[in-house]
Amino acid sequence: MPLVAGVDSSTQSCKVVIRDAQTGALVREGTARHPAGTEVDPEAWWVALLEAAAAAGGLDDVDAVSVGGQQHGMVCLDETGAVVRPALLWNDVRSAGAAAKLIADAGPDGARYWADTTGTVPVASITAAKLRWLADNEPENAARTAAVCLPHDWLSWRLAGYGPGSGANGLAALTTDRSDASGTGYWSPSTGEYLPEVLEQTLGHVPQLPRVLGTLEAGGRTPAGALIGPGAGDNAAAGLGVAAGVGDVVVSIGTSGTVFAVVDDPTSDASGLVAGFADATGHFLPLTATLNASRVLDATASLLGVELNELTRLALSAPAGADGLVMVPYFEGERTPNLPDATGSLHGMTLRNFTPANLARAAVEAVACSLADGFAALKDTGVSAQRVILVGGAARSEAIQQTIAAVFELPVTVPRPGEYVADGAARQAAAVLTGAWPAWNDGASVVVTADPTPGVLRRYRQAAGTPTLPAAR
Repeated sequence: MPLVAGVDSSTQSCKVVIRDAQTGALVREGTARHPAGTEVDPEAWWVALLEAAAAAGGLDDVDAVSVGGQQHGMVCLDETGAVVRPALLWNDVRSAGAAAKLIADAGPDGARYWADTTGTVPVASITAAKLRWLADNEPENAARTAAVCLPHDWLSWRLAGYGPGSGANGLAALTTDRSDASGTGYWSPSTGEYLPEVLEQTLGHVPQLPRVLGTLEAGGRTPAGALIGPGAGDNAAAGLGVAAGVGDVVVSIGTSGTVFAVVDDPTSDASGLVAGFADATGHFLPLTATLNASRVLDATASLLGVELNELTRLALSAPAGADGLVMVPYFEGERTPNLPDATGSLHGMTLRNFTPANLARAAVEAVACSLADGFAALKDTGVSAQRVILVGGAARSEAIQQTIAAVFELPVTVPRPGEYVADGAARQAAAVLTGAWPAWNDGASVVVTADPTPGVLRRYRQAAGTPTLPAAR
């Protein structure tokens, strides 16, 4: 029985799953924590991967392994292969000013230039902005940087036996995949090429960059002989984990929310709401994100003094539209639409409708409608979809499932709860091993449909003041 391993090296932790390459059956798994903070020594990721792998029974008996990882993080290596400075993670915002400079330096239509060239308008999270920050604030470290890679690239490199002291030959062995490369700001999804001019503009020179592997190309082998797959950025790996294909839109409801689609052609959005990433299969992965998702439900449940399952029951006991009660869930500002200083609000309160059930319903509808605004931004770039794949902690709520189906006006498929990023990495490892994507399916998904509720979305948008997004019918 050939075995494959999938790794999810996220911001908070590392997870390793070992699966049967043919059936996808879970054989064993392990986890380990990452240190907190937005600036982390990459060695901590390697230690966590080793710990998680040991907890999963080790990797010596696996035939292939792939790593899914947090996107955008800046890992700088010197000419010997040593880390120059702690990695800046995607959520380190000190590079926000550098991102603004990159847009301004491109001229009066700078946002359009970046969207058309790289698929993404620079924001603090992307690697190019972090390199610009490095050059502006730590020029000595910028000058020492001989190679730049991403978290998943660096871990794949370490799995192949490289590390500090590997020198020029080791740096030349760095590899990545198209999904993670597409989040750097110096690789073009439309051409499949690096953009050396961006690196000159940001870092001040063109460093060694990881070779971008083909979708089923191995990047090397572990010392034990396992093939090492291309890996992927976390969202692309999650797409693999739920077997998303062209025509699917994946909605993930965690602390924040993401909405991404699998499409045939690259996308471009000068508004900056949609990031035009590539995926891990040869297609493209336009993505938009919201800041307020499951925490809105947590806060409402806490206010009502109930558990989340009771919040679901209350929401389902109220009518669609919550008798006119509308919540705008911008508790922590918002990214889609881009309103960083916004706050949440409650509209349409009357003595009749201000009840626990309606408040629970309004919270659920607020999260669903906010995500529907993200879907609207995707549709503005030409994306169409036939179904929603709903994942994340809140996906188990029947109220969330029904409301997403109603406001998106699409059937919703809810896979079994799982480690989607690690599972997607394992599925990629199996594909590299066998030469074809495996059709793993445990039959545990459920499909939810609901009558459309365009009035709910229309009232939400009126309360939220989002006239730039497409109006609901």
